[in-house]
Amino acid sequence: MIEHLVWFKLRADAPEAAKERLLAELVALKDRIPGILDASAGADFSGRAAGYTHGFVVRFVDRAALEAYHPHPAHRTVVEQHVEPISEGVLALDYEHD
Repeated sequence: MIEHLVWFKLRADAPEAAKERLLAELVALKDRIPGILDASAGADFSGRAAGYTHGFVVRFVDRAALEAYHPHPAHRTVVEQHVEPISEGVLALDYEHD
């Protein structure tokens, strides 16, 4: 199983509606891309995220599913239409476990 963790630094001047739409679109990818077992997204509340404001976690069945995810049109659409317009930075980490 693969865990794909993504942190976003969303612009402070980005409208709340755009932030909420981004989170909803990210989670909806689980119904649009094969190989995703689960997905969740939300805003940081701890203040310990080194300036990253929001997080996204996706669980994939295997590495092949993760590799197919990045170029998938649904993922590219979310990145281009919802992430890039309001993001100042993105950090991702992937790991495998049983």
